[in-house]
Amino acid sequence: MMSQKKVIVVFGATGAQGGGVARAILQDTNSDFAVRAVTRNVDSDKAKELANMGAEVVAADIDDKQSIYEALQGAYGAYFVTFFWDHFSPEKEITEAKSMAEAAREAGLKHVIWSTLEDTRKWVPLDDDRMPTLQEKYKVPHFDAKGEADHFFTDAGVPTTFFRASFYWDNFIFFGAGPKKGPDGKLYLTMPMDDKKMAGIAAEDIGKCAYGIFKRGEELVGKTIGVAGEHLTGQEMAAQLSEAIGQEVLYNNITPEAYRNLGFPGADDLGNMFQFYRDFEEVCNSVRDVKFSKELNPGLKNFSMWLSQNAQRIPLE
Repeated sequence: MMSQKKVIVVFGATGAQGGGVARAILQDTNSDFAVRAVTRNVDSDKAKELANMGAEVVAADIDDKQSIYEALQGAYGAYFVTFFWDHFSPEKEITEAKSMAEAAREAGLKHVIWSTLEDTRKWVPLDDDRMPTLQEKYKVPHFDAKGEADHFFTDAGVPTTFFRASFYWDNFIFFGAGPKKGPDGKLYLTMPMDDKKMAGIAAEDIGKCAYGIFKRGEELVGKTIGVAGEHLTGQEMAAQLSEAIGQEVLYNNITPEAYRNLGFPGADDLGNMFQFYRDFEEVCNSVRDVKFSKELNPGLKNFSMWLSQNAQRIPLE
């Protein structure tokens, strides 16, 4: 049965994005696709869980092009994603993307999804001092490197859909982005977004939307598809959080500069990211189309639906 299905090689299969893609395919018993899940540790609990769901689990190292190529053998397509927050190195991401594109070409893949983001320097050049330049060459390093790497897939002639995710609401649970108690004991959601709307999505819906792209196939090759569950202001998110957790959450709108100085690893990068979302709201949100995301994934959740399932998991510090 598996041999008749088209194999999708999913990189980062135990992470938020790749795991979502793998599960979306595996949970569809009538799928035309099979999953080859790539992970660094085939013995992890998440890897074993995917194997139990029917995935072929293989080890590969995205810093070794030959390893990527071997993982792609005999496959129809692949979901490629890089892991900036593991190492904070844009150069490493660029090298990995180049290896992925070349390996995909050599393996003759028919459809690749490359998980990318905007190269913000197209809108905020390095000499634009509204936003500090980071690591000497970037404005938003975890965006810019991915966007810069897009051309590798085009240059290699790989049939690629350029896939842009949104802010994961799951960051409120795992990434410390949720409401925090202020000195007055009240809960505050801190974001430098003024009254602008930001695209957000449930992490699992990213995978389901990507699966929807694979199902559409050739018609989405060469296109840039952004996905979102809803576009919301900080004020709207705080109001919905208040309702879901049964405690008042106030929106603490600070400047991007204040956010950059919060002092946690990557604060400067994220401060610049929020500033980009704020200052280029239309650029970001017009690509991240909620209506089309719902066509790709009919079960798409909005923020309130996500909160109804996850609000109790948000740590309130």
